[in-house]
Amino acid sequence: MRSAVNDLLGAYDKLIMDPVHGGIPLYRHEIQVIDHPLFQRLRNICQNDILSLVFPGATHSRFLHSIGVMHVGGRMFRAMIDAYLRERQLSERSDLSLHQLDAIDYLAKIIRLACLLHDSGHSSFSHQFTQARRIHELMARPGRFDDLWAGVDISGIYSERPDELEHEHYSVRVAWDVLQAIDLESAGLHAEDVLGIMETTDVTPSQAFCRHAHTFWGFIAGADADSGVLSEASTPRLVIDLLKSIVSGEIDADRADYMLRDGFHSSVTIGGFNLDHLLSNLRFGWDVEQPWLGLAITQKGLGALEDFVYSRHQMYRKVYAHKTALGFDWLLREAINEVLDEPETFQWVDTCLSDMGYFAELTDNFFWEAFRRHARKHPRSYSKCIVDRIKLDHLDTRENLEPSEVAGHSAYLADALALDAGDVVTCSMRARFSNIQDNFSGIKVLVREPIHRTRRLRRITEVSAFFTKFGDGTITHFYRRPALLRSTS
Repeated sequence: MRSAVNDLLGAYDKLIMDPVHGGIPLYRHEIQVIDHPLFQRLRNICQNDILSLVFPGATHSRFLHSIGVMHVGGRMFRAMIDAYLRERQLSERSDLSLHQLDAIDYLAKIIRLACLLHDSGHSSFSHQFTQARRIHELMARPGRFDDLWAGVDISGIYSERPDELEHEHYSVRVAWDVLQAIDLESAGLHAEDVLGIMETTDVTPSQAFCRHAHTFWGFIAGADADSGVLSEASTPRLVIDLLKSIVSGEIDADRADYMLRDGFHSSVTIGGFNLDHLLSNLRFGWDVEQPWLGLAITQKGLGALEDFVYSRHQMYRKVYAHKTALGFDWLLREAINEVLDEPETFQWVDTCLSDMGYFAELTDNFFWEAFRRHARKHPRSYSKCIVDRIKLDHLDTRENLEPSEVAGHSAYLADALALDAGDVVTCSMRARFSNIQDNFSGIKVLVREPIHRTRRLRRITEVSAFFTKFGDGTITHFYRRPALLRSTS
């Protein structure tokens, strides 16, 4: 209990300096996580695959991003607690009990750990790794999931086995290994509670979490805690869903950090938004009739939320879907497929994806060396293009084309430019923004009624027309293969 009070007052064991957020405090158990070899491997995985070939400053790692997400996730939760206490003090004088302090501290710490480990399963080149055809086939191999969890009872983590593995499944697997290796007991935490708010899991929370969840819910909701449909719902499950929305939701710590970080290191301003203003206007929201428990934002904070969504929209259009960047992503995927045609490389990657004892070997450096070896033997190869930064020749860009229209436009370009049909390459990026529409309930708006001055929750599109301007969109670039590849296409 004494530790909880000290930690909530700002005690920490170490301070590390971050170029985006400044000083980030760490607790002892978080330092142990960061020092683990499976987490240290993230130093050698770039946040944005090979975006640095276009934006030279974008060499930042998943390691730094993960620590930043932990910092933002902790700030989000504490900002909502602070705002709740501030508003409650205005209406009635009340003091926090030690049990309430302990519950708040517990939830804050497992949020930070889940955020810290949320990307720990990323392999070489982050998202581009799993999009390569040969890797996709490897990840979908029958029995891969069982091999990965061999010797571990997963009944308390997964209710059913996934058909195909994604990096989120590997993040849970890494988190399990890391949390077993550190001294969580002295921190008063339980590993299953951290895993329970990570993606893909279906975890039964610990008795300690259930106790803290009931204390937290009673403290936040007051009289509403035992009224309406919410009184019949599972309080721990409601709290888990709330915490999950902070770790991985539409307005989450992950997106908040990567937009600020990617914009900073790419030296563009379009990824910026006012994080302090956004956090200061976040609130806990609940509806006793639906039932619903999640994030809410004050009406005056809508401007900060609009900046957040618009910045993300612009980052996708101007940075992530940049014509040269997407061209290099295509070459990267083909180069990965190319080196995996070598039996020795294929077998080693296959082993690393099934055995956590070797998983730490899958870093960007492993594939860069494989590309260099292949390029030396095969000077007319995708690996050669990546190693020597040989770009695809950009021909055209279109938006929101159907697959048949993409094929038709490719054929038109090939005919008009007198190219072989196989020499016209297409690369698309799809950005999803339709979640914030009429039925979106991930975050709601607290609106103050003019007569009684009470607040009620409303859907976000009932209050602001701004979010209806954004929908799912696909940007497709058309390229011509580099000259050294055309004769072998």
